[in-house]
Amino acid sequence: MTQSVNWHRPELVIPIEQLSAFADGPFNGNPAAVCLLDQWLPEALMQAIAAENNLSETAFVVSEADRHALRWFTPRCEVEFCGHATLAAAAVLFRQAPAMATLTFATRSGALQVERNGALLTLKGPALIAAACPTPAALVEALGVEPRQCLRSSDWLVVFDRQSTIEALAPAMDQLASLEGRGVIVTAPGDDVDFVSRFFAPGIGIAEDPVTGSAHCILMPYWAKRLGRSALQARQLSQRGGLLHCRLEDNQVLISGRVVPYLRGNLVLPNPI
Repeated sequence: MTQSVNWHRPELVIPIEQLSAFADGPFNGNPAAVCLLDQWLPEALMQAIAAENNLSETAFVVSEADRHALRWFTPRCEVEFCGHATLAAAAVLFRQAPAMATLTFATRSGALQVERNGALLTLKGPALIAAACPTPAALVEALGVEPRQCLRSSDWLVVFDRQSTIEALAPAMDQLASLEGRGVIVTAPGDDVDFVSRFFAPGIGIAEDPVTGSAHCILMPYWAKRLGRSALQARQLSQRGGLLHCRLEDNQVLISGRVVPYLRGNLVLPNPI
């Protein structure tokens, strides 16, 4: 059973787990840390924990009965939306309640629902439409290759013609960090899946994210329209790699993948209260 934060001890003991979302097995997918709390910690402390974990995201969850509030921190800042850490947090809560099939998180981006479908967890996220735009010269310089097309949503969406181009990219991270927006998604048709991608966000402390659920809320509407299908399979081509099963339904993107546990333990810190 998960331990609770004990606010009356000289030390603060916080249960923590690390899990990989969109993983085929151990040592791939995108790792996230999950901390279950009785009440929110000071923001500076949550940020310090995320920086110490040094994963792309640390998720903090405060639960009351069947209500779950969720926040995400990169090593550098709090973010509005994170897909893989949401699946990781859901996996922890589903393990504690084996009969539960669906849960909803209250987040800064609104309500996010996760469903359990056998070995897969499915996140229902917003469909984010990227609008075509001129390609900034700084973006071309940072990537080192002229793209087929550039679009803009909360992230830059940069489209190429071949998977091999995506694999070969070695961006100048300092130049990417200077661009407006959260990060840069690069994408192309896949050799053995419908589309592939990589995601760079050095401006928020993530040079390259292993597998990015939130990016697929932008990718899926683009590729569904281009390919004329509402169900697609995607692979993110980071060093760890990850497989995502995506479906577009009205204004939602359903993103499914496996979550593989890696470690469980406790953080022991000075009590800030």
